[in-house]
Amino acid sequence: MDICLEMLISYLFLFLAFTVDLREAQNGCDGAHGPAIRFPFRLSSQPEHYGYPGFILSCTDANQTVLELPDSVKLFVKEIDYISQVIQLYDPRNCFPRLLRGLDLSSSHFHFKVDSPYDLYNYTLFKYRSPIEDGNYQYRTISCLSGPTYQVYAIDDYKSILQLPISGTKMYNLLSIPSTLLRDDGDHYKVLQLSWWDIPICGHCEAKGKECRLKNNSSKLQTECFPKDSKGALSKSAMAGVILGSFLLPLAIFALYRLYTYDKVEKEHQAKIEKFLEDYRNFKPTRYSYADIKRITNQFTEKLGEGAYGTVFKGKLSNEIHVAVKILKISHGNGEEFINEVETLGMIHHVNVVRLVGLCADGFRRALVYEFLPNDSLEKFISSTDTKKCILNWDKLHDIALGIAKGIEYLHQGCGQRILHFDIKPHNVLLDQNFNPKISDFGLAKLCSKDQSAVSMTTARGTMGYIAPEVFSRNFGNVSSKADVYSFGILLLEMVEGRKNGGVTVENTGQVYFPEWIYNILEQKEDIRIFIDDDGDAKIAKKLAIIGLWCIQWHPVDRPSMKDAVQMLEGEEDKLTMPLNPFASAGPVQINANIPIKRLNHELEIIPE
Repeated sequence: MDICLEMLISYLFLFLAFTVDLREAQNGCDGAHGPAIRFPFRLSSQPEHYGYPGFILSCTDANQTVLELPDSVKLFVKEIDYISQVIQLYDPRNCFPRLLRGLDLSSSHFHFKVDSPYDLYNYTLFKYRSPIEDGNYQYRTISCLSGPTYQVYAIDDYKSILQLPISGTKMYNLLSIPSTLLRDDGDHYKVLQLSWWDIPICGHCEAKGKECRLKNNSSKLQTECFPKDSKGALSKSAMAGVILGSFLLPLAIFALYRLYTYDKVEKEHQAKIEKFLEDYRNFKPTRYSYADIKRITNQFTEKLGEGAYGTVFKGKLSNEIHVAVKILKISHGNGEEFINEVETLGMIHHVNVVRLVGLCADGFRRALVYEFLPNDSLEKFISSTDTKKCILNWDKLHDIALGIAKGIEYLHQGCGQRILHFDIKPHNVLLDQNFNPKISDFGLAKLCSKDQSAVSMTTARGTMGYIAPEVFSRNFGNVSSKADVYSFGILLLEMVEGRKNGGVTVENTGQVYFPEWIYNILEQKEDIRIFIDDDGDAKIAKKLAIIGLWCIQWHPVDRPSMKDAVQMLEGEEDKLTMPLNPFASAGPVQINANIPIKRLNHELEIIPE
């Protein structure tokens, strides 16, 4: 199989090399639609004597023609007029002020095509946080450089810059450019016209039906005429056809083989899923066809998010019932994630666990239909960069933490089988209209009997930063329900971190791991109120921090069960005791409210089983 792939890649590169060379030599970058390329211009893939120095064009991956000017300014070519000796250039982003910064054409053969040298102007660009209202001087608004919170203006240097408001910031200068390039023409592309002269003209060669080029190895840059090589072009075409045929034959064989093997494997996966759904029928799930899924999501119009296993869209079963539909990736896994979700959620009925409404297993297309939760995930509200986090006060954060703990406790003790989630994190905690939490995404879950104290795992599963140490290395203990307890502890500490108002430093050691930092604050009996918002409740913050530290003890035996964690959340903060220090500290931590702390990415050496 590897040899076949290597042969196919070799064929592909050989074919592309010939076809690109043929296309570039005859028709430029994109055949009949692009500008014809002839002397004084040449493509970068052609010999140097085919064009004049400084007139080099190149082709993009999309077959667009590009001219590179001094100072590495690259512009796209719209048209070349060889009679008038004018080339028309444009910027796909329609923002010449960004590209022409510091452009100097004095050392090139190109010049701005203007009626008079007085039509060239010098501009200085300034950035202002609020629009300029004084109209005593001329300025131009540069929309393509402006943003939602600031405006960029181009000021004519011949006007008095002393009249400008002092609140602006100078960006850079644009020297000797046409004023038309700063016009705001909306969606219409502005075109930059450059002319050239003082170089040899090859019209006499074209009049004879020949092509023009520089004499090879000539130091005086003299031109010569040479006949068009029609035979060479024809032979290249024939050779390209032979290569194309020799490439397509093994490619077709390889494609048929891959199609056969993929179809065989996919049918095995489909049979596995159908057998599972046949056994699962007693739970009476609603099964939808793929056509139903497209109708429910209105042809996948509103996308809610995307993850490693699939994309989630908003759907509607009726005017009153909205749902979230996860379309699983076709190329991912062998159906295990689909079976995990359906099998796990089918036996769960709890207020703090998301409800599975239905499913779709239509051939190789698979989808899961959940209840729709309008307030997105907890991650959106505890992120320090999200302004919506201010909606959740400390009382609500405590209620959310308690709801998550009750949901995990139900998974561990409330079902016929014990369910280990293995991916507890803020992103997988969804919030309903009243900000009640619901645990979601059971693609990595494992089921085991309640009397089973440990589970067997061949590979680590979960999200980095939330994975318990024993999942990486059995040196810390066996994998059990305490792995979810560890992830829950990290989640609690992230809730505290998301509402903090400062950071820490450690002398001569840089940034510090956040759980270790919060442990040192509590151990040294620092006042935690200075690290939370003014309206925060320091008791709740301290309570969540202490419980979180209990849950992230390195050894599973030192962590509480989820039942104990629920009781700690329901109890009084004054009755909580500090856990043992699980961190190996290099020295005392100096608290500093102005330096950011390190996120939850504590490194753990992976020890083979």
